[in-house]
Order: sequence, then structure tokens, then C-alpha cells
Amino acid sequence: MKKRMLVIAAAVAATTSMMMASPVMAEDFKVGICNYVDDASLNQIVDNIQSRLEEIGKEKGITFDVSYDNCNADASVMEQIISDFQADNVDLMVGVATPVAMRMQSATEGSDTPVVFSAVSDPVGSGLVDSLDAPGANITGTSDYLDTSSIMKLIQAQNPDVKKIGLLYDVGQDSSTTAIQEAKDYLDEQGIEYVERTGTTTDEVQLAADALIADGVDAVFTPTDNTIMTAELSIYEKFIDAGIPHYTGADSFALNGAFVGYGVDYANLGQKTADMIADILVDNADPAKTAVETFDNGTATVNTETCKELGLDFDTVKKAFEPLCTQVNEITTAESFDEVDAK
Repeated sequence: MKKRMLVIAAAVAATTSMMMASPVMAEDFKVGICNYVDDASLNQIVDNIQSRLEEIGKEKGITFDVSYDNCNADASVMEQIISDFQADNVDLMVGVATPVAMRMQSATEGSDTPVVFSAVSDPVGSGLVDSLDAPGANITGTSDYLDTSSIMKLIQAQNPDVKKIGLLYDVGQDSSTTAIQEAKDYLDEQGIEYVERTGTTTDEVQLAADALIADGVDAVFTPTDNTIMTAELSIYEKFIDAGIPHYTGADSFALNGAFVGYGVDYANLGQKTADMIADILVDNADPAKTAVETFDNGTATVNTETCKELGLDFDTVKKAFEPLCTQVNEITTAESFDEVDAK
């Protein structure tokens, strides 16, 4: 009898030891993603977050149950989406673009629900984090910070005699505030005249584009502004007809007809955001101590169709840009990156 009891005791001890050595990992994580608006850059981020999470799930033998919605810049819809995520007890929320991230931050204040943002141009200035290295609360993420002076230098490289630059943006877009001020500061230092035109809807942006043409600008600059991005397909031909190159803060603008998009690789931004989500959910990384990820903004994407219609030679433009960029890519006008991939 004693021998049998010893065997049972040993078996129990071994089982306990195995359980302690191999903690049970959650097999299913609920992730709620809210996109701010339907545009090529932000959609590219979402697509890459989802594909990368699926890839990580297969690698680790777990499942990320992703709920996705788009508020289309409607504050009341955004509120409902976030409330639905909370009612569904998601393990983590993802806010794509500054307005969504800010609302998620306030909605989860005082809770244990982590928030990961993506495509936030100025996380510190918008009050989302205390610093890039140490966010300080339940929120962290990836930034598409725009190096505005680099775009100004591209304009000067292509046209050394530029005299007047138009600044086209939405005053309500947080992503534009810092970039536009930096552009003004740079142009003031260079002694280059500038004129500002703004719009909050596609119709207003079209009128603003017409006004810039009437102003006689030599080039137009737009930062990573979602309102202008949404309207780009309706204004790019106006600028082409007027012989005015449009320089912008993302490759998605060039996809939709702008002359140049300069900035981060949004596919990579989405993948890095997914890695951050997995670190927090699977590896228990603390958002408060997880540094915001920033990127090298050295990629210029030139729309070769627009380049030709502006009467510019792509090879000449590329040669002028190359000393100022890590790479110069080509693109043609389409309605989505899927169309580009299919060509």
C-alpha cells in the first residue's frame, strides 16, 4: 500500500511540475480595430495588421479574433464602434489615425484595456503619450511622423526657381497641424512665399484647389491629411491641367494622382503595429513602457503618368530626388493598392 501511495504521489508531483513548467496560454485574443476613414494609406495599414496577426497566430498556435469597422470620420459612429468593442470585452483596441486613438484613450482611461494606435503623426503633441520612449499609460503604437523639410527640399530639387508654394490641408486634421507649421517655418527661412488654402469636405477641397491655381502657385504641399487624401482623385487633374505638381505626405496620394508621395511605408507600418499588438497580448509587454515606433521617411513615390502629363521627365526627376531619399519608387494612378498589385 505504501509503495502504491508513493507511486501516486510521484505521478501527482510530476504532473504538477509539468503544469508549472508549461503555463497554459490563452488560445483566443479579441482585437477591435477602428479605422478613421476609407483611404488607401489607412486601408493598407489595416490589411497588413490583419495579415500579420494571422501569420503570428499560425506561428504561435493561437487565434486573434479581429473585429474591424470604419467610422468614416463620423464622431457618433466612432463612439458606437468603441462602445461595441467594450461591450464585447475585447482584449485590446487598435485606433487607426489620431482621432480614433484619442477617443479610445479616453474611453479606456482607468481600465486594463490596452490601446495600440497606428498612423498618428504627433503622439506627444496630441497628448496620447508622455514621450515616444515611455508612453506612460495603457497606450502605445506606431507613428507616421512626416519630415516636412525633406519634402520642401524635394520641391526645390525639382524646381530650384520655385517662388510660391501652396499649402493645402484640413485645419481640423491633427496630422496636419505640426507639419504645416514646420513647412511655414522652413519657407520663411528660405524666403519662399506661401499661400494657405483649406477644406473640410471634398467639395471644399476642390474649391481650395481652384483657389491655389488662381493664386499662381508653383507647387502644392499637403501633409498626411486624410481629408485631402480622400479628395485627391477629384483634384489631381486640376493641378495637372494647371501644370502644378502636388507634393504629399504619403504614397497613397500618388496612387490617386498626386505627383509625389513622400513618407513611410504604410504596409510596413501595419506589420509593425501587429507585432506590437502581439507583444502586448502574447508576451505581456507593458504599453506604458513600450516605445512608440517611428520610421525612416526616406521613400519618394512618383506617379509616372502625372509626371509625364506635367511635362516632366521621370529619369530627370528621379536623379534630382535620389540624393535626398533612400529610394524613389514609381506608381501609376489607380483606386487601390490591389489594382497596382494586379497589374
